[in-house]
Amino acid sequence: MDNIDKIGKYETKTYSKYRKNIEIVTEEGWRKRSTHSMLEIDVTEARKKIKKYSEKTGEKISFTGWIIKCVSQAMIKHKSLNSYRQGKNKIVCFDDVDIALPVERKSQVESRPRVYILRKANEKTVKEITKEIRDVQKENIGDETQVLGKDVSRFEKIVLSLPIFLKKILIRTVRHRGIFKKKHMGTTGVTAIGMKGRFPGWVVPLGGTATTLFVVGGITKKPGVVDNKIMIREYLHLTITIDHDLIDGGPLARFVETLTNLLENAYSLNDLP
Repeated sequence: MDNIDKIGKYETKTYSKYRKNIEIVTEEGWRKRSTHSMLEIDVTEARKKIKKYSEKTGEKISFTGWIIKCVSQAMIKHKSLNSYRQGKNKIVCFDDVDIALPVERKSQVESRPRVYILRKANEKTVKEITKEIRDVQKENIGDETQVLGKDVSRFEKIVLSLPIFLKKILIRTVRHRGIFKKKHMGTTGVTAIGMKGRFPGWVVPLGGTATTLFVVGGITKKPGVVDNKIMIREYLHLTITIDHDLIDGGPLARFVETLTNLLENAYSLNDLP
């Protein structure tokens, strides 16, 4: 018995600089007093319209891109969710919805998401958002572009090259500098876990640097009631995480009502040619 191999085969991987950067962001999210809302939204009509458009034109519309369009439209109606702390005694609410979106790309080492900030998403069409996401997915990546891409400022390059302990100090320094955060981090975040494969459920995130974070989970088919008739419908699992220091239950509930109506009624997809 003493000769049994108690360890077995294994491989050792580097705890990369990229993973250390993720650790810093999740630590910042963990310190917030976050509230999570786990929603189940009927997206049957939207899925039909996107599929029909693809079959007729051969052009694919990004489902995540359409969700971003709906999120940005809802946020301009409820600007309290599109906000940051500005100093100790102020909150700054923005007109532009700048969405930080992780776009996964493969390198020779591993698959890594590049954080892309989709500026003024509220002013763009679904097709424009889709094209922007597709263009980012096609970018070549290297050591300097794997995190923020090629459109990176000199300041951002310096920050990325800093040691981990200095990055943590910087995150604490800009914690209540909303205008600075908007410039370099966007105003909100959307990540689509369910688009990476079959994922029949929700994800509850630790949070991040943004006041509001949307996590798109999977889509499941199950019975639903439409016009008092039971039908098979497609339901999206969506989690909304907010910083409770800035947003109360009432504004959140009104925002969820607006967003749900947009998603269930296939907002903006009727405008597709």
